[in-house]
This record gives sequence, C-alpha cells and structure tokens, in this order.
Amino acid sequence: MEKKGWDVNLRMLLFAPILLLMIGCSSFSKDWRATLKQPLPADLSGPWEGQWTSDVNGHNGRLRCIMTRKAEGEYDARFHANYKKILSFSYTVPMKVRRMENSWQFEGEADLGKMAGGLYSYKGAASSTNFFSTYDNKYDHGKFEMSRPAK
Repeated sequence: MEKKGWDVNLRMLLFAPILLLMIGCSSFSKDWRATLKQPLPADLSGPWEGQWTSDVNGHNGRLRCIMTRKAEGEYDARFHANYKKILSFSYTVPMKVRRMENSWQFEGEADLGKMAGGLYSYKGAASSTNFFSTYDNKYDHGKFEMSRPAK
C-alpha cells in the first residue's frame, strides 16, 4: 500500500511542472490574441514574431514577444519560444530602452533558472517594423529576429 502512494506522489511531482508550463503557454496565447486585436502603438509595445537561432549549436524555432511599457525607458519583453514544434518556454525580460532617431535600442537580463542555463543578457534594436536582439549566456548565444505580425 505504501508503494502505491509513493507512485502517485511521484507522478504528481513529475506532472506538476508540465501542468505549470501548459498554463503559462495558454496564458501567453490568450494575451497574444488580445494584442493582435489592438492597434499598433507608436512605440515598441505590442506583438512581435519571428525566429530565434543559437549561434552555438544551430538550434532555432518560432519566437513571439509581447512588449509592454512599464515606465519611461522601461519595458517588459515577454517571450514565448518554441523548439521543434514540441517544446515551448515563456519568460519575461525587463528591458531598458533608449529612443534613438528612427529606432529604439534596448538591453536587459533575466535569470531563467538553473535548468535553462541561468543568467541571459539581451541587447538589440528595433524600428517600428523590425526587432533584432542578441542573447548571451555562459552556455549559449544567438539572435532573435522578429517583425510585427500580419493582422
């Protein structure tokens, strides 16, 4: 009897992270659809979509982002990345943003946890239609290339 209870607890322990990821993904998808219904702002805010590519191992996948202005010069970049159409991961990076003549320059960093490689740094620029960023970590580095999604 004790073994059966242990098996149930082990299954719940293994299933809980998967459930949390699914909830996070559905929350992002809901918010993503809501941003698509809104007019595009004149700043970085709103939806972006494209690809991420690792310069270390060539891995790549779909990437979506919702930029949210928090204060003057401060945004949250909420990324949702896919790999091989099976795995997905969402996380938020606080960004310091500086307005240039016809673009914005930004940088930020976020600790994605030990399982995801720890601290990542981001640096890039965006126009009203294109978003380019590099990412750097002690295990990986690469780029994000996005544009505004078609309505």
